[in-house]
Amino acid sequence: MFDRLEISVLPPGPRFPVQVRFWVNGEDVVEEAVGQGGRGPYATDAFPACRPSPLRATGEARRLELGEPDCTGGCCGFLAVVVRRRGEIVQWSDWEVPWAAHTPAPHLPPEFHFDARRYDAEVARAEADRWWRVYA
Repeated sequence: MFDRLEISVLPPGPRFPVQVRFWVNGEDVVEEAVGQGGRGPYATDAFPACRPSPLRATGEARRLELGEPDCTGGCCGFLAVVVRRRGEIVQWSDWEVPWAAHTPAPHLPPEFHFDARRYDAEVARAEADRWWRVYA
């Protein structure tokens, strides 16, 4: 059975501009790994205007930063995952979790496996939904 990805773009808050959150199987991946007060990537970084989203999965594995704690990633590290396409499957694996988000030891998110067609459709939907550009 495949995991299910939902991408949400949140309106700007008092401290951060428009950001992206990732829900896998109904759970907010950023909040689960980083804790309350953390943030996802800025929407302008996740969905740049002049090129495809770095969320698009290819056969080449690459590390993506999906979030950071309230104190910033430069302080405690980023929530990062390696994204790769393996045929009809998109895999999220090899997680890195900010060290200060959990004491004494972080709980790494599990490896996720998405149906590539559904994953591509969700990323394309999020790329096309540009309502947040009025805030950027």
